[in-house]
Amino acid sequence: MNKVTLIATATMGLEALVAREVRNLGYEDVQVENGKVTFTADVSAIPRANLWLRTADRIKLQVGQFKAYSFDELFEKTKALPWADLIPVHGEFPVIGKSVKSKLFSVSDCQAIVKKAVVESMKTRYKRGWFDENGPFYRIEVALHKDVATLSIDTSGTGLHKRGYRYLHNEAPLKETLAAAMIMLTAWKPELPLVDPFCGSGTIPIEAAMIGQNIAPGFNREFVSEDWHWIGKKTWDAARQEVEDVANYDQPLDILGSDIDHRSVELSKGNAMEAGFSDLISFKQMQIKDFTHSKEYGVMIGNPPYGERLMERPEVEQMYKDMGNVCNRLETWSIYMLTSHEGFESLFGKQASKKRKLYNGNLKVDYYQFFGPRPPKS
Repeated sequence: MNKVTLIATATMGLEALVAREVRNLGYEDVQVENGKVTFTADVSAIPRANLWLRTADRIKLQVGQFKAYSFDELFEKTKALPWADLIPVHGEFPVIGKSVKSKLFSVSDCQAIVKKAVVESMKTRYKRGWFDENGPFYRIEVALHKDVATLSIDTSGTGLHKRGYRYLHNEAPLKETLAAAMIMLTAWKPELPLVDPFCGSGTIPIEAAMIGQNIAPGFNREFVSEDWHWIGKKTWDAARQEVEDVANYDQPLDILGSDIDHRSVELSKGNAMEAGFSDLISFKQMQIKDFTHSKEYGVMIGNPPYGERLMERPEVEQMYKDMGNVCNRLETWSIYMLTSHEGFESLFGKQASKKRKLYNGNLKVDYYQFFGPRPPKS
C-alpha cells in the first residue's frame, strides 16, 4: 500500500489550523471542509499525524467514498472495497455511523448493512464463513452526508485530545486540542513569557510547554493502529524516533499558571509533573487583579469563567473589569481570552483587535485577541 487518504477530524472553527499543521508535516494534497481536513500521503503519515497534530480530534483512514441512495447500493459498493487488505482474518471490526441530510437516514440500518457487506467481502478473500474478531481493533465508520457515503477506519483509538498527562481535572476542563489552538492563534514565541491567570487543571501552560520545546503531543500515549500489520513496527518506531530527534528539551521557557482556587493550582502542578514539565512551569494561587509581571513584553492567554449561571454573573463581570484594569498596565503585552459572555469587551474596557468564533464543547464562544506591539528583535 503506497498511498492512503486520511481524514483529520476537527472541531468547528479549527479546520484551518489543522490544515496548517498537516502542511507543516510536509503533506500538500490537502482539502479543507467543515469539521475535517482530508489529505493523501504515504502510510508513514498515519503514525506521524497521530503523534504530531495538536488541534485535530482524530485521524481516520478513508477506505471509500460513493453515492448511496438505497440500502442495496450501500451494500454492494461497501462490499466492493478492499477490506481484507486492511483487516486481518482475526481482526475486530465494529461499525458506527451517522447520517445527515440523506435518504438513508436510519443509522442503525446503515451500520448493520455495512457490517454485513464487510463480512461478505472478507469471506470471499479468506474463504471462511465466520470471523472470531479477537485480534487488533479496526473501528469502521459509515458517514452519510447528502447521500454521499464515506467509509473510514479510525487510526487513533482514544481521541487525540487525550495526551496522557491529565489524569485529574476540574469540573469544566478545557480540551487539550482547544488549548493548543488558543496558543497557536497567538503571537507567542518561546522567548516570551506566557501567563494563564485561570489555569484550572493546567492545560494551557502544559500545551504551551510542549509547543515551546517542539514536543509532539502524542509522545506519551498509544494508538490503536500501532497493532496494524500493514503499517508495521518499523514505521511506528521511525515516527517516534523523529519525535525524539526534533524535540528541543534545552529551550528555556517562562510559563506561569495561576488561579484563585488553591485546589486548581495543586491539580495543575500534578498534571505538569505527569507531563514532565514540573521544572519548566510555575504555578501560583492568585487573583487576576493582583497580577503583575517584571517583563516588558509577554502574552496572556486565558479561559476565564463565563458567568453562565445567573448567580455567578455579577462576580464574573467584576472579574472582567479587574482584568481590564490589570491589562491596561500591561500596554506592551498581547492578551487573548476565550468566553461566551457577549459583554466581555465592554466590561474589559477595550475593543478586541480581532475576534474569532470557536466552540468549547457544544458552547459557542469568542476568542478575543488584543494585540500588543511586536517586541524588538534581540
